[in-house]
Amino acid sequence: MTSKEIIRIGGQEIGPKRPTFIIAEVAQAHDGSLGMAHAFIDAVAEAGANAIKFQTHIADAESTLNEPFRVNFSRQDDTRLAYWRRMEFTYEQWRELAMHAGEKGLVFLSSAFSLDAVELLKRIGMQAWKVGSGEFRSYQLFEAMVTTGAPILFSTGMASWKEIREAVTWLHNIGATIALFQCTAAYPTPLEEVGLNVLEDLRREFHCPVGLSDHSGMIYPGLAAMARGVNLLEVHVTFHRGMFGPDIQSSVTFEELAILCRARDAFALMDKNPVDKDEIAARLGDLRNVFGKSLAPIKSLPAGTVLAPGMLVPKKPAGGISVDAEEKVIGRRLARSVTPDRILTWDDLDIDSE
Repeated sequence: MTSKEIIRIGGQEIGPKRPTFIIAEVAQAHDGSLGMAHAFIDAVAEAGANAIKFQTHIADAESTLNEPFRVNFSRQDDTRLAYWRRMEFTYEQWRELAMHAGEKGLVFLSSAFSLDAVELLKRIGMQAWKVGSGEFRSYQLFEAMVTTGAPILFSTGMASWKEIREAVTWLHNIGATIALFQCTAAYPTPLEEVGLNVLEDLRREFHCPVGLSDHSGMIYPGLAAMARGVNLLEVHVTFHRGMFGPDIQSSVTFEELAILCRARDAFALMDKNPVDKDEIAARLGDLRNVFGKSLAPIKSLPAGTVLAPGMLVPKKPAGGISVDAEEKVIGRRLARSVTPDRILTWDDLDIDSE
């Protein structure tokens, strides 16, 4: 196992034979409300995720009036630029959110979409940098992030294989530690487009931790990915599917997030404890007797009967004459009468008839 197959975020090792690192993505689900953002932190922590992720947008540093809405949902923002402005928090507010997350035992993450956002988040202290699907050519952002020494969590949702290889090569050349996420940039993502097959493709080619950034709004892709040994899982979260925002249909509820977190722990426990079949079989001796079978007469037979083929059948429990000993029994004489409601024992046979 090479060193780049394992990364560390918030004191947790991420990679093969480690529990899946679950990131709850808030994005803009707070709708510009600082109080709502803090409420998300409490809910994510209660559900049991490892990290909470926001998005740090500084409107004038990243957008223009030419940017269209991805989903034209807003009833109060005339332009996408105006929307990004309404989503902004100050440095002090971001710092408070990060402190709150830390107090709740969560790793605080936020995607940066401009150099200004990177500099703001550097002051807070990012333990990893999540790069969104649309930023696969944002080399200036990569370079600014790498200077912190924190790993780059690179989502491949809009990139071709050629573009992924180019970005990964560039990141390696500047000394970045990376993890790669399979992602399909559809909101919500149909199950047939989730692309679980890509996880193994990424792992095999790039020898780094791999994750699934899921936009299906369902728990099934996350469960399937964890069962396949995915190292990181990111899901959008919402308090309720009736809430307002462009990502609600791509999100899981906190009840569903809790299911994913319990599954993470269950999968990790099973993986940590391989079973020795011989040891288990020996330990289950009493149960094996209960469920096992012995030979029994098919009907009542008097003492002196010479046992012949067709006279005996297997019946529960074990503990009598074993079923696989039938050939040793045929031709033997009964020492006493037997009935079909009792298993046959060696004491039932005439010792002189051996």
